[in-house]
Amino acid sequence: MICFSSYNDESYRKKEDNILIEVKHLTKKYGTHLAVDDLSFTIEKGRIYGFLGPNGAGKSTTMNIMTGYIGASSGEVIINGHNILEEPEKAKKCIGYLPEIPPLYLDMTVSEYLYFAAELKKIPKADRNAQVIKVMELIKLVDMKNRLIKNLSKGYRQRTGLAAAILDFPDIIILDEPTVGLDPKQIIEIRELIRTLAKDHTVILSSHILAEVQEICDDILIISKGKLIAEGSPDELEELTHGKETIELTILADETSVKQVLSDFSDIDDVNWLDVSKDSCHIQINTNKDSQEICADLSLKFAQKKMPVTQMFVNKATLEDIFLELTGDVMEVTNNACYL
Repeated sequence: MICFSSYNDESYRKKEDNILIEVKHLTKKYGTHLAVDDLSFTIEKGRIYGFLGPNGAGKSTTMNIMTGYIGASSGEVIINGHNILEEPEKAKKCIGYLPEIPPLYLDMTVSEYLYFAAELKKIPKADRNAQVIKVMELIKLVDMKNRLIKNLSKGYRQRTGLAAAILDFPDIIILDEPTVGLDPKQIIEIRELIRTLAKDHTVILSSHILAEVQEICDDILIISKGKLIAEGSPDELEELTHGKETIELTILADETSVKQVLSDFSDIDDVNWLDVSKDSCHIQINTNKDSQEICADLSLKFAQKKMPVTQMFVNKATLEDIFLELTGDVMEVTNNACYL
């Protein structure tokens, strides 16, 4: 697994004091299918976590186990000091959960459903009205309170499910694919809601869309085939792109002449000849040198040799590229990572 954080004793103790969720060696099998494979991680207070992975990676299964919806084959989940199996009521009290498909009663109005959810959560009767009004204001559902849920758009249904999840204002809010199926405007609105909730809650956001978690999360955990394969902040994961730049250029010259120029550059690791003709070469260069510096040197050298460069650009690996690489069959070793 790739990780980025190293702690001294003092910072490690501080982290331990901050831990809200501990997932320890979690495994879940469905028959012969291994959905979650010896998964371990911790969640700290006051942060937004992105739980990222391709479809079928085991994200929803892990979340269902963490929230007590299903049991694990082995391993344990500790929520704010309470084992989800041994003390389910105390553990679940700390969590608000929005599944990918919210369990809504479509023939209820929004307010009816929220009062019903408040009763299920055993919120004292004297507090229910104030709490329902507060969450409707927070999630911007007041104008929809008397509408039947079946007549709401998907975006407002998601809001209704989210309002039910945060009733009783738990420490942890877990959202499984909260923007799936929403239009761009609705996605932006849900993201803003998540940022608002994060001011007072720890939020765990599951998604298979990198841009979504990169946009709003403090930390990202990448899961593939039931295993945690990388974790870190967006900036730390960005470090994986270092050294993954290529330079692409087209030179109006024959292959032999271009090779003679390139032979003067010791910092070029590899050259891919993408398209070669009698008087033109389209090539891709891999280098361990700063790409901007080598571009300037190449331009100058080809100009001195009277070989016009008609195009030149740098291809930088994105986090999307890294994500695809990490969740593929091969995971590249980098100097910035530590391996557990």
